[in-house]
Amino acid sequence: MTDFYAILIVAFTVISVINISKTKNKYFEVLLDWIPPILFAYIIPALLVKCFNLDVENIVLSEWSKNFFVPLAILMVMTTLTFKQLQLVGWRPIVVFLSGSFWIALFPVLYFLIFFKGTGSAMIELWKGIPPIVGSWVGGSTSQVVLKEVAETPENLFLTVLILDNILVNIWTIGMFQVIKKTSKINAWLGITDVIPDLEFKGTTQIKVANPNYGVAVLIIISILSYFLPISFVQKIIFLTLTGLILSSFFSIWDQKLILKYSHIIIIIIMAILGLKLNFSYFSFNSDFILLLVIWLISHFIFMVFIAKILKVNAVWVPIASMANVGGIATTPAVTATYKKELMPHAVILAILSMVTGTAWGMLTIWLFKTVIIN
Repeated sequence: MTDFYAILIVAFTVISVINISKTKNKYFEVLLDWIPPILFAYIIPALLVKCFNLDVENIVLSEWSKNFFVPLAILMVMTTLTFKQLQLVGWRPIVVFLSGSFWIALFPVLYFLIFFKGTGSAMIELWKGIPPIVGSWVGGSTSQVVLKEVAETPENLFLTVLILDNILVNIWTIGMFQVIKKTSKINAWLGITDVIPDLEFKGTTQIKVANPNYGVAVLIIISILSYFLPISFVQKIIFLTLTGLILSSFFSIWDQKLILKYSHIIIIIIMAILGLKLNFSYFSFNSDFILLLVIWLISHFIFMVFIAKILKVNAVWVPIASMANVGGIATTPAVTATYKKELMPHAVILAILSMVTGTAWGMLTIWLFKTVIIN
């Protein structure tokens, strides 16, 4: 019965978010200046689950999201990108992204080295909780579990890490929705004049088709078939990303604007499903450890701003790269769409880079801890 209620909540949320985005009201405009419409997809389900006291830990919608909605959204988003558009953005956003990954792996080692090395502090005993966080932020749940085993993180500490990680990532996601809207001010403050190029599809392969929904139907069928591929989730996402990019660049049945519209709706659905498990009620742990995590996240953002300033690249890539590092494959396009929907495919590429490199960054963190701190 819980699954039924969860589906109703998600359906209600999606309809509400779509209507909110269309509302023309001065009071709503003030509200939406602080809370983008898609962010309501994250908040409304959490409030309703709390009000009705539902247990949504093992709902079927989570599996649907991972096995169908996320792959379909990725395929659709990537079908709106061409090789030419990819080249227009260039290498600098990738450098900004990698700097964020590097800082996530390096900062906790520096923090422990400055404040706790040689002190006999109880914090030293918590270092094994750090690698799973690096894995979660840069790579996702798969990297998190792998690094837990490599670092031999105790179960009670891992539970603490899971809860704190969930809370802080949720808060960070909400914050990035707001920050990405302020990037023009950040650019002005930093003296950055870099302009995002026109990414609207204008290629010669774009032609009129009898029914543009045919292209959408093809993408849905491909996504369904991908479910039966004997590969991991990360491999599937990479496969669908390349498939979407090839389809967009070499075939001509796609109505990019229509697909972008549908993909945005699917991302709202994904955000609503994620919002079902949004929970802020477990915040009571080691204050020093919490402080470390907060400073860690904020400094990660500041470091990327510094790199963006050096490279003179548009500051919009900082929140996008941060979400690609910390948020993951589902939330990164959602935050990016708040600024410019045409950048969603590029955000997906950064999120994929995060997925495939997370374990390696975590291994670097473990090696640094054992070499510099625990010796």
